[in-house]
Amino acid sequence: MARYIFITGGVVSSLGKGLASAALGALLQARGYTVRLRKLDPYLNIDPGTMSPTQHGEVFVTDDGAETDLDLGHYERFTGRPAVRADNITTGRIYRDIIARERRGDYLGATVQVVPHVTNAIKEFVLDGNEAFDFVLIEIGGTVGDIEGLPFFEAIRQLGNDLPRGHSLFVHLTLLPWINSAGELKTKPTQHSVKELRSIGIQPDILLCRCDRPVPPDERRKLALFCNVRETAVIEARDVESIYDVPMAYHVAGLDREVLACFGIEPAPKPNMVRWNEVTERLRHTDGDVTIAIVGKYTGMKDAYKSLTEALIHGGLANRVTVHLDWIESEVFESGDPAPFLEHVHGILVPGGFGQRGAEGKIRAARFARERRVPYFGICFGMQMAVIEAVRSLAGLPEANSTEFGATREPVVGLLTEWMRGNELEIRAAESDLGGTMRLGAYRARLHEGSRIAAIYGTTDISERHRHRYEVNTAYRDALEERGMSFAGLSPDGLLPETVEYPDHPWFIGVQYHPELKSRPFEPHPLFASFIAAAKEQSRLV
Repeated sequence: MARYIFITGGVVSSLGKGLASAALGALLQARGYTVRLRKLDPYLNIDPGTMSPTQHGEVFVTDDGAETDLDLGHYERFTGRPAVRADNITTGRIYRDIIARERRGDYLGATVQVVPHVTNAIKEFVLDGNEAFDFVLIEIGGTVGDIEGLPFFEAIRQLGNDLPRGHSLFVHLTLLPWINSAGELKTKPTQHSVKELRSIGIQPDILLCRCDRPVPPDERRKLALFCNVRETAVIEARDVESIYDVPMAYHVAGLDREVLACFGIEPAPKPNMVRWNEVTERLRHTDGDVTIAIVGKYTGMKDAYKSLTEALIHGGLANRVTVHLDWIESEVFESGDPAPFLEHVHGILVPGGFGQRGAEGKIRAARFARERRVPYFGICFGMQMAVIEAVRSLAGLPEANSTEFGATREPVVGLLTEWMRGNELEIRAAESDLGGTMRLGAYRARLHEGSRIAAIYGTTDISERHRHRYEVNTAYRDALEERGMSFAGLSPDGLLPETVEYPDHPWFIGVQYHPELKSRPFEPHPLFASFIAAAKEQSRLV
């Protein structure tokens, strides 16, 4: 039977529960166990698909087409296990399902209440489908004391009693702030956070304490005493240079050893940390540096591009170079020459996005890359802007645009109204709901023999994750291919463009999908590895 580890957070948000969960999962894997990681999100949205990236960060997409929290990206990158729709649930989904059951009469006239109906639904989600795993790690979003999180905390409290003795464990991630004027780490915020957790019936077994310096023995003993945990269960979670240092740092601090001891697994199997040592060694010992310009519209919120930045780091690992990111708000190009911003970079990446704001700046960035022969990587929206630029500049149609921005005489990019998902026809309309109506999840594509992108993948048959509502119009394909832009990849039915490239350019590729979602530190995505290799070559020319 699976053992359950519940990870909660206190004091402040953004302490890194997702990274802590992912790192602990990786450590348990390193000891030979199978793990599953899941996330409970207390917000009322059905999923984060309609939430602003500047507020919530990236929307991570799974193979089965779920729009999920970005922490699932950390889970995948650290454990290598692909996440699925059933690994993330929100208050919105739970209440939607409960209301649907109530309308059908499934509750047989009972008064529907938070306890037991909502908490039972949460428990059913947590326990479902875990037969094949040794450990299931459940991260609860938000912080202890949040009013919207109370049903989740109550549910996991109940699970602590429902599960057989020795099959549940509570890890509480908290903050030990350094007060400069006092010259000491303060334990009181953690004490109050644990007091809040205990007031709702949960006694943490392990404290994971975020700090920027070592925790002195006296403070460790104080935390153990006032928070009612063993001294060995006060684990230091000190700041590190890279997120890929976290598993090793937590291992050295004794987190995985303490978790297994709490479950009575002693002596614990020895961990195999070889691949984590290799990653950290590659991060620290590089053969050079490259600078990549990310020309986007959410650059003020770096988490909006979390998988993207990690995939670029993975590309650096594959090429033994340090990747520096130059974040550029695309609107700055709309009123001036992009050259002063881009002349020094070794590669330009235009990521996905929605809406007209900043679009013209992205088009100018694509033109700069094409004309100056700088490596260019256009992802989703970035591919669409590159195609619009080509139609305007090469095909001589200056009114070329996307119908996403309004009516246009030259609809190079238009609303995707129908497509095949397996053997089923998906149909959408302009008035459809925004949430969950895009082309979402894994779809196959066929790459042309002899194309650059096929050579990069080493195959002509690929599967990648999508998240978009608009598509490049194939009516412009012939005109563009006559002028040097190749439509190097299409959907299996040949109707939807998946990739474009300039064969005579050092490296210019656009893709309609999101390859960053499948990149791992141990398995860098081939497109990112190739893009950084091209940037490394460019660095020798600049």
